[in-house]
Amino acid sequence: MASVTVLPALPKNWAVPDSPAAQSLAPVVQRKLIPAGSAYLAHVRRALQNLSFEAHDKLIEQDRLRIEALRADELNGEDHVGVGDDEESPELALLDPKEWKKQDHYQVLGLSRLRYKATPEQIKITHRKKVLKHHPDKKAGQSHTTNDDAFFKCIQKAHDVLTNPERRRQFDSVDPHYLALEEDAPTAADFKGNKANDVDFFFKAWAPVYEMEARFSKKTPVPLLGSFDDPKDKVEAFYDFWYNFDSWRSFEYLDKEVNEGSDSRDDKRYTEKKNKSERARRKKEDTARLRSLVDLTLTLDPRIKRIKQEEKDIREAKKKNKGAAEGKAKAEEGNQKAEEEAKRKEEEEKARAEAKKAKAAAANAAKKARRQQRAAEAEATS
Repeated sequence: MASVTVLPALPKNWAVPDSPAAQSLAPVVQRKLIPAGSAYLAHVRRALQNLSFEAHDKLIEQDRLRIEALRADELNGEDHVGVGDDEESPELALLDPKEWKKQDHYQVLGLSRLRYKATPEQIKITHRKKVLKHHPDKKAGQSHTTNDDAFFKCIQKAHDVLTNPERRRQFDSVDPHYLALEEDAPTAADFKGNKANDVDFFFKAWAPVYEMEARFSKKTPVPLLGSFDDPKDKVEAFYDFWYNFDSWRSFEYLDKEVNEGSDSRDDKRYTEKKNKSERARRKKEDTARLRSLVDLTLTLDPRIKRIKQEEKDIREAKKKNKGAAEGKAKAEEGNQKAEEEAKRKEEEEKARAEAKKAKAAAANAAKKARRQQRAAEAEATS
């Protein structure tokens, strides 16, 4: 605590000098001073943080520059409306900075609604807002303890994690918000009874699941669930993609830390080996989990039933058309045979008629020849 100089009290027999200047002074009045105002807050700040006047002035200048930078961003339109303004629950103030791996960094920075969709610029903006609101200097004089910066340390740690691309990806892989949603994923029991054939319920239940899982894909664009009227090739492409899903998800964030203060190489090697084994196990379990979701989706997908029914109808139509075509062919073949038979009979009749006519002509010619012969014989004898 900085020292305060107290002026000595006036002597009891002291009186105002008998002079025009002294007589014009206001009478001495004893007043009670209340600790308030910017001067008092500056005094408390210096006392709590054991700052010199020079160091205190530097902090004031830093605050002024941060405020000006924030206002400049707002004027430039870079301050997204509502970013970082999520309601802070009372539990956040009780967070232990040492337990930072168990904390939801997006919630700490007020990005619960955006989460992995938050851009680096949005993270930067909301970090500024949190710093201006929770900086220990802002709480000077409001608390009688000097350890009032626990949540501020959590804010700084969250900023460190989310501004490092690799560490952010590791945290996104095990984001507690989505881990809870994964546990609430649809099951076969959810589609029993009236919901077994409810097309709207199927897409409402499964579409968010695949949208959530799509963020882990190495390949883009990622085909999402789609709609009931999707053609067969699009449905097949969807399941082909998800059955061969290539995920970047990793589990390094959950690695167990080496015991602090341990210099044993054996301990470090054992911990690293254990972490590697746990990562592989979690990766295998995650792959099996996703495969089971795709299997269940395929089993319940109303589009598969629709496509199978359409193919069945096409086969039956082809079969029916084939039967009709065969019947028509047989009828045409029968008609052709009948026509050929009729034509053959007609030709036979015609041939018989011509033969009969030829026979009659031959008979008439023979008869005429005999008559001529008899006439010639008669004329010769006479």
